[in-house]
Amino acid sequence: MCKHITPIETNTRFIILMHPKEFRKTKNGTGHFTNLSLSNCEIFVGIDFSRHKEINAILDNTENNCFALYPSENSINLNKENITKKHKNTVLFLIDATWPCSRAMLKASPNLDALPKVSFSHTKRSEFLFKEQPKAYCLSTMESTHCILELLNAHDAENISEEKLEQFLSPFKQMVKYQTDYTSSNK
Repeated sequence: MCKHITPIETNTRFIILMHPKEFRKTKNGTGHFTNLSLSNCEIFVGIDFSRHKEINAILDNTENNCFALYPSENSINLNKENITKKHKNTVLFLIDATWPCSRAMLKASPNLDALPKVSFSHTKRSEFLFKEQPKAYCLSTMESTHCILELLNAHDAENISEEKLEQFLSPFKQMVKYQTDYTSSNK
């Protein structure tokens, strides 16, 4: 799938917090693809990040404006609101885990749970055809990041070409195609 990855430069810094169970998945690692597809991105694997030196350094840096992508009643809807601030680096923490595991990760990491949450509205259905989503609105990490990139573009926080946005999902689509072709041929 790596030949389908074309890294995108972003102003926004993306931090993927990956649950250890997701880290071990090699066949459907959308968090890994997301990391490889964004130049300004890194992955940290774990559950409890409350004493994580690098994460806390990012959170404590007064030049950073940090958020966690996580839907909640009080989350900032990126469709309606721009989260970028002048003279601040926007840092967006993405949780790559199942919904139950993501809740457990936030509960175990009060430093991250205290962050303002962001979410977005969409009408897309996940193209993750071989993995069942818990709800119709649930998207993979890569699909969610794609939505965020589109919204950051709309707010002029990013300036990513349409072509690059299209290419962003290419490794994901190729992975799904590979899996569905393989499943079809083995019936």
